[in-house]
Amino acid sequence: MKFMKIGTKPDTFYTQDASRILITDSPNDLVIRINNTTYHLHRSSLVPKCGLLSRLCTDSEESDSLTIELNDIPGGADAFELCAKFCYGITINLSAHNLVSVLCASKFLRMSDSVEKGNLLPKLEAFFHSCVLPGWKDSIVTLQSTVKLPEWCENLGIIRKCIDSIVEKILTPIAEVSWSHTYTRPGYAKRKHHSVPRDWWTEDISDLDLDLFRCVITAARSTFTLPPQLIGEALHVYTCRWLPYFKSNSHSGFSVKENEAALERHRRVVNTVVNMIPADKGSVSEGFLLRLVSIANFVGASLTTKTELIRKAGLQLEEATLEDLLLRSHSSSHHRRYDTDLVATILESFLMLWRRQSSAHHSSNNSQLLHSIRKVAKLIDSYLQAVAQDVHMSVSKFMSLAEAVPDIARESHDRLYKAINIYLKVHPEISKEEKKQLCRSLDCQKLSAEVRAHAVKNERMPLRTVVQALFFDQESSSKGASSRLESQELFSRGKETYTDIHKLNLGPAETASIGKAKNILEGGGKRGEEKIRSSTDPKKIVRTGSRSEHRSRDR
Repeated sequence: MKFMKIGTKPDTFYTQDASRILITDSPNDLVIRINNTTYHLHRSSLVPKCGLLSRLCTDSEESDSLTIELNDIPGGADAFELCAKFCYGITINLSAHNLVSVLCASKFLRMSDSVEKGNLLPKLEAFFHSCVLPGWKDSIVTLQSTVKLPEWCENLGIIRKCIDSIVEKILTPIAEVSWSHTYTRPGYAKRKHHSVPRDWWTEDISDLDLDLFRCVITAARSTFTLPPQLIGEALHVYTCRWLPYFKSNSHSGFSVKENEAALERHRRVVNTVVNMIPADKGSVSEGFLLRLVSIANFVGASLTTKTELIRKAGLQLEEATLEDLLLRSHSSSHHRRYDTDLVATILESFLMLWRRQSSAHHSSNNSQLLHSIRKVAKLIDSYLQAVAQDVHMSVSKFMSLAEAVPDIARESHDRLYKAINIYLKVHPEISKEEKKQLCRSLDCQKLSAEVRAHAVKNERMPLRTVVQALFFDQESSSKGASSRLESQELFSRGKETYTDIHKLNLGPAETASIGKAKNILEGGGKRGEEKIRSSTDPKKIVRTGSRSEHRSRDR
């Protein structure tokens, strides 16, 4: 960082009560009041260099002491004192941290070359252009300091010049970057040979005020030079910097109690960042979008912001991981661990787009769309397995999410079966009717042989599901090369199960079919085995109580 030292005399200012007094042999004849601070100074030192004071002193009547109030001087008493010390030849040290306030104050006092050669204002302007703007950190620090005097800095062109300087350096080719800046991105410290990373600038500009950050990003994007992913990374870094709970993992949640002022600041960050996300798919990660939409709900972001976030998150849902979906619930109306309502909303957004694309595209794109929906289905089934372990998860919420996935999306129902089994294990108190409802989305025909065998022996499953699994297992065995011993075991299980078959709410056709199966089972033998295979239709068993009774299948 660059510094400028002006003057050679020692500092002889001292404080007495609320006054700043200069130790000198000459009596004070000029009193400057700035808010609660009073300066006892000398006209002979200040008036020749300050055009404003020269005019004010000329307009006033001659007196032993003149008092002038300068409450509106930019930078306040601190900036004025540095200007006054310059007039006395006292040493002052300037840098990017205090340059803006002193520059604005000297402009206010009219300390230009037209008043006296070698005055303060041209020295500060020269330092700003020759030392501050060429520097990376100096430009950022100076730009940040303009937040205290936005109108003055805008009128003097300080803000625009700093932004132009910063953007110019951001756009510098990587090979030409002379880089010695702080960089703490994950994994970077592990590398032995530190080359300049593409996002070397993102952490430094994250220190900027929100509006200044927005101006820098907007100016950089307007050049159409930076890739959308790099803009997205800058937004991610800024969000992590200014939303303290953004980086908390899915299990820690929001631990900070927010007051209204903090919520308003965070609300502004969310709204602004969302508006700056590039339209290009993949410019930010799905995990970033999901965390951001969760925080948007928490801080009360605008409806437009939340709607846009949900749309973007739905667009990229297939890129999400299970950890991304495990968003903590912040609602005070329930005690669920995870925000399943939010996941359901994003899933619905994805499905709306998927259905629209499916109906609009030709068959050449069907394989890609099918791959996309099946990838999401696997993700949702894994999510169901996770949320099933929450003791506060209701049957209706679980069912709603499970049934939201179209039938075509699930090649196999093994993951769904596992999720239901976990739910039944964690919630043993649910009623038989709720168990039936829970399993109505389960298609036993899409279970693997191993999982069907588990379902047949699973005492947690409702009897209807057990029977469905049993008959599909029997059908699968009849087509394979199963041994007779395995078949006899299967029919024995079927015979035992039939004793409770009256508990099922089956139709007349299915009841007659199963009654016929019982008679054949009692007859036994290979002949009976062949007869039952020809006399029972597993699809009829599945259709009864299946999801098809409750809603049409998605094609």
